[in-house]
Amino acid sequence: MENQNKNSNEINIELPEEIAEGLYSNLAIISHSHSEFVLDFIRLMPNIPKAKVKARIVLTPQHAKRLLKALSDNISKYESQFGMIQDPEPQQFPPMSFNTPVAQA
Repeated sequence: MENQNKNSNEINIELPEEIAEGLYSNLAIISHSHSEFVLDFIRLMPNIPKAKVKARIVLTPQHAKRLLKALSDNISKYESQFGMIQDPEPQQFPPMSFNTPVAQA
């Protein structure tokens, strides 16, 4: 008989090997509509004018806000353990094109 005292909020999360390797991204583009936030993670390489979106994550506004809070909490914990993260001066990126039509209202 299984343990009946198991936490009912427990989630069993599976991490496939190909996802566990992770993807490197050094640029993120965030856009939003009324109902969703879109996070595009991009790898920008020096002296190469073309970059590819490596991953796209679509979130509800509520989940985006929870992600913001979780990132903020983790950055605070990181900095208390390892010191302040230095933010270099903003980099100048060339104009970006996603080869999509210009949005119009």
